[in-house]
Amino acid sequence: MRYEGSIFRPPSEAYSLIVQVTIGCAHNGCTFCTMYKDKKFRLRPFEEIAEDLQYARRNSRAVERIFLADGDALCMSTDKVMRILGEIRALFPECKRVGIYGRSANILSKSEEELAALCAAGLGIVYIGAESGCDEVLKRINKGETSADITKAVKKAENAGIKTSVTFISGLGGRELGREHGIKTGEMIGEMGASYVGLLTLMLSPDAQISVEIDQGRFELLTPLETMEELELILGHAQCRTPTVFRSNHASNYLSLGGTLPQDTDALLTQIAQAKGDESSFKAEGLRRL
Repeated sequence: MRYEGSIFRPPSEAYSLIVQVTIGCAHNGCTFCTMYKDKKFRLRPFEEIAEDLQYARRNSRAVERIFLADGDALCMSTDKVMRILGEIRALFPECKRVGIYGRSANILSKSEEELAALCAAGLGIVYIGAESGCDEVLKRINKGETSADITKAVKKAENAGIKTSVTFISGLGGRELGREHGIKTGEMIGEMGASYVGLLTLMLSPDAQISVEIDQGRFELLTPLETMEELELILGHAQCRTPTVFRSNHASNYLSLGGTLPQDTDALLTQIAQAKGDESSFKAEGLRRL
């Protein structure tokens, strides 16, 4: 397998075969993110991708999951994604799911028929970094899309049969926008109907643009206790109409939580309240990881 630069994948793809179909991220402008700053975005030729898949087939036994990296790999044309999925189906008939990173623009640019075709061809899940339900936060971090864009994209993918896993970042509003970030994020989770929602807690590389804002006093980080209070707002406003698997068990989180919304909301809120009463239960800063 040929990999260029650092490779990133969602936690749930830890045991998947990872294939780079794009290099870097087409947007690559979010102020908190440094994942793809060392790469110039480009699409890999299909022939290279096919060669990597063939190499993996020769050197692998059973491959049940495949993840297509980098960044917003779903920006590829539907025809190209279909060719890749066809190659996967031919080489790995045992593969149960193909996953991919995507931005809302990638999904919204494809017709319902195209998304349904991708689903039928084996695309099982799209991972979307929503970050926040607050448009002012999205604007400040240079996300390049709105909460309405992301919500519409999630619904469109789910309606086509493709599951979505949507990630938000606790603390991304800082002290100034923390309350609005919490409320709007919760409301967005309740509205969009994603199959999965993951919550990370803000951690920063010194090279991230937002780190300059912190150094200049223009962005104040939340304390662990304030992060818990924000999490209470998120869960309290997440009035999900359909079951949504919720996870807040990333290495960056102060408190590991997991359940299904809305039925487990009260139990999750109880766990948070108990943790607030004993701050020693929070993960130590030295143990948190990006």
